[in-house]
Amino acid sequence: MTRTRLSLRYAALGAFALFFLFPLYWLGVTALKPPAQLFAQPPTWWPDPPTLAHFRDLLAGAALGRLAWNSAVVALGSTLLALVVGTLGAYSLSRFSLPLRLNHHVSFWILSTRAFPPIISIVPLFLILRQFGLVDTRLGLVLAYAAFNLPFVVWMMKGFFDDLPRELEESALVDGDTPFGAFRRIALPLVRPGLAATALFCLILSWNEFLFALVLTQTEAALTLPVGIANQVTQYEIRWGAMSAAGVVAMVPLFFVALLVQRHLVRGLTYGAVKG
Repeated sequence: MTRTRLSLRYAALGAFALFFLFPLYWLGVTALKPPAQLFAQPPTWWPDPPTLAHFRDLLAGAALGRLAWNSAVVALGSTLLALVVGTLGAYSLSRFSLPLRLNHHVSFWILSTRAFPPIISIVPLFLILRQFGLVDTRLGLVLAYAAFNLPFVVWMMKGFFDDLPRELEESALVDGDTPFGAFRRIALPLVRPGLAATALFCLILSWNEFLFALVLTQTEAALTLPVGIANQVTQYEIRWGAMSAAGVVAMVPLFFVALLVQRHLVRGLTYGAVKG
């Protein structure tokens, strides 16, 4: 590869990185701007001087902490529930043969649920949760998010289990282990990178989800961060500084979680990519 082609490739990669990272930069800059510079023309590319007033206003109120706690509980709870149920379902579809090609039909049915936009299920979901008294509760959101993430978990984990040689589990069965024991001691540790990648995607989807939280919650008892950020848009004003500061606060936890599982995430995304 010539030096010119290499330079063009790095320039293209730099342009793509700039295109995708600029919104994050502008979000952080807006959160640090004094109110007078939010609507300055021409726009200021760096606040002069930077201020933490928007962050102090958010932290001074009790609402932000409660919303962050609600988001954390709902995201972690729904991710754990979806992983437990989805991993067992994926292992069953991968290892056990059902008559009349039911494995294929069930797998296709699970995948087809992802083809529908979530908004078409919000009304029946609201009616079901209201019937059981779960509207405006964290448990209701956990169940809704887990059901929404379950097809994704099943399809992701089924691919990882399909790449595992069956002989490993059959050897454990010959040695006297149970099918569930072979799953827990043999199969599950081997797909740990894929499990970490799937968990991270489910956590991101649950943490950032807006529609279900908007319809299924009404008070701060179950309100999540995305809805709280959107509530900065009122009938009288749009609090751009507070909204940007809340966006930064909502982004930081996922950033550190991604750093912690980065090694497993890369392995999980490339798991099974090379055959032979």
